[in-house]
Amino acid sequence: MKVVFAPDSFKGSLGSVEVAAALAAGWRSVREGDDLHLVPQADGGEGTLEVIAASLPDLQWNVTENVTGPDGRTVCARWLMNADRHAFVELAQSSGIAHMGRLDPFGATSRGLGEVIDDALRRGAHSLTVALGGAASTDGGSGVLRALGLEIRDSKHRPVREGLAGLLDLAFVDRSPLPHLPSGGIEILTDTRAVLYGANGAAYVFGPQKGARSTDLELMDQGLRRWATALDEAGFADAAQVPGAGAAGGVGFGLAAWGARIAPGAERISELTGLRSTVATADLVVTGEGRLDPTSLTGKLVGHVLEVCSTAGIPTRLVVGQIAPGMNHSALSLSTLSGSSTAAMLDAERWLFAAGAALAAEF
Repeated sequence: MKVVFAPDSFKGSLGSVEVAAALAAGWRSVREGDDLHLVPQADGGEGTLEVIAASLPDLQWNVTENVTGPDGRTVCARWLMNADRHAFVELAQSSGIAHMGRLDPFGATSRGLGEVIDDALRRGAHSLTVALGGAASTDGGSGVLRALGLEIRDSKHRPVREGLAGLLDLAFVDRSPLPHLPSGGIEILTDTRAVLYGANGAAYVFGPQKGARSTDLELMDQGLRRWATALDEAGFADAAQVPGAGAAGGVGFGLAAWGARIAPGAERISELTGLRSTVATADLVVTGEGRLDPTSLTGKLVGHVLEVCSTAGIPTRLVVGQIAPGMNHSALSLSTLSGSSTAAMLDAERWLFAAGAALAAEF
């Protein structure tokens, strides 16, 4: 029996590489003769680089030190480059919400991602793939572009503050110090179709996750609108209403305005990892994520894997950390196995092993 394990990460517990390994180990403890294939997945969020590194040959890890973290403290960020000088960069490494000492919706910056991109270009990258999940900021990508050379000034020609707060003060931008895109271009991976501003924009959709109060959202949205207007007046590409522009607090917009192309993260990672070809000859595919909710099945990683399997006519089983109320989709929950969501998170590897064994016992 050929079984493919293609989970997402279980946020707050384990990355998808570790999740796949634990599920497979549990399965093997019951059915050791089966043909098991580990194809961990990601959608552009934290852990995407580990998935790519586990799937593609000839990749070299690099480290950019003394990067400006989202709250101004220094962090180190890892990234990958292959023999063809294509770099893979993950926003969460430099500008992720996990780096925040405390949430700061107006002050958090994406500058660190720009510093990592700049470092990759200086080390010879001809093209880049940038994974955008897990951002701490809602600065529209202004920090990224400033790190690459863009000047953002207020009405007195002074540099504005970092973060969304600076967008409320901006009067104009000077794009002349900003370099052109690398020769091979930049691809950005997103897990959302949110636009930059408006009811379906970065502030209203994701602002609360980054510490914004309901009374902050209108002001934050105004800042993003002001930013979009300034870039439009400076001759940048009009990308504010492109699906995915609102990804990572608007970093999708900033990079797309510079000329980067937006791609759906789950689909692109599945291409890089060869998911479709591996699934095509499988007898069963096991996927999963930390929490099953309505968004899981509409564009997120799990939904994409289930769609691929449905198209190929391959049976699936779903393992999740917990199931949101009202979800009727069949899934094996670690919270149910362990007795509580807290117990499941504290020892996720143990309960993933148990879940893998329980699934194998069905066969």
